[in-house]
Amino acid sequence: MNELAGKHIVLGLSGGVACYKSAELCRALIREGATVQVVMTDAAAQFITPVTMQALSGRPVYGSQWDARAANNMPHINLSREADAILIAPCSADFFARLAQGRADELLSLLCLARPQERVPLLLAPAMNREMWAHPATQRNLGQVVQDGATVLAVGHGDQACGETGDGRMLEPVELLEEVIAFFAPKLLAGQKVLVTAGPTFEAIDPVRGITNHSSGKMGFAIARAAREAGAEVTLVAGPVHLATPRGVHRINVQSAQEMLAAVVPRAQQATVFIATAAVADWRPAIASEQKIKKDGSGQTPVLGFVENPDILAAVAQSQHALVGDLFCVGFAAESHDLLQHAQAKRVRKGVPLLVGNIGPATFGQDDNALLLVDAQGHRELPHASKRALAQQLIAEIAGRLPAMQT
Repeated sequence: MNELAGKHIVLGLSGGVACYKSAELCRALIREGATVQVVMTDAAAQFITPVTMQALSGRPVYGSQWDARAANNMPHINLSREADAILIAPCSADFFARLAQGRADELLSLLCLARPQERVPLLLAPAMNREMWAHPATQRNLGQVVQDGATVLAVGHGDQACGETGDGRMLEPVELLEEVIAFFAPKLLAGQKVLVTAGPTFEAIDPVRGITNHSSGKMGFAIARAAREAGAEVTLVAGPVHLATPRGVHRINVQSAQEMLAAVVPRAQQATVFIATAAVADWRPAIASEQKIKKDGSGQTPVLGFVENPDILAAVAQSQHALVGDLFCVGFAAESHDLLQHAQAKRVRKGVPLLVGNIGPATFGQDDNALLLVDAQGHRELPHASKRALAQQLIAEIAGRLPAMQT
């Protein structure tokens, strides 16, 4: 999608074995449309060569404040003024100490100190041994650099190069890319608490069989990610899907419609926006067998009775929290035909201000979609695009409607 098109990133590498991840991070930033200028410390050059980073970035690598290539011989000024952001990945414990102390005895820390703080953000991706990460000195330095205006990204948990396991490893390149994209996203939902449902439900017939549908959850997960990037605190209640949780999103896994209802109702009372993208089963078996139902050779088929599942969207939309205007509810309708007619009827029936419709069979499991927005004023189409792009558009639509809800 070229989500970083027009952005110029100074990618700084300090000394650490995680420098090997910086090569892929550089490529990932460029794939999203950014230009990347690499600056390395002497210690970083012990782990990966400047030649590698020059080949990947397509630009000469800077490593010394005495670099004479600049006409004014001031690379720390030139590089920091050109940047839309400075990203230090990896940022070692030593480099955190340098930043906290305001040291400027090599190029990378010097350009961090010289950057115009009001327009050039500093993003730091920690990378160090778990004991170094937990040390009080490191934590003090983290607190100081945050106080000084830097943004410290999260650390990963897992195996470390030293053979130990714990916190402190640098995030993976794809995770860092997601964090950079999120950082630049307009914070249209800052201060909002968004609750999203996604995926199908699974209604058990017996311990090994059940009734479900083709919903992949991709649209709901894309919406959760877009809401988080827009500055919201996001909770995602997900049916049985095999999708990675978007960074910064709190996920709750459920199976059945009843489990989803139990997870949603109390959390909806703390939310300001509820987006019900889940494809919840309309019915469930009245009685789920405790043992597998087996064929007995008679040719007789089992007789199943069904009961209607709870209407989660209607329950939330008719809650006092929503009725007094403190919760903006958005419903989804996956139809097979007559989309506008069914979407309009469902919006009125559910009692929600905004209903989003799509043709289910055309989008289940796919990475793209087309949406129809239906409200009291009429309807509007969001043309065919990736679910990622549509999620961003939908979040912008919702954000634009919130002030009207609150007046």
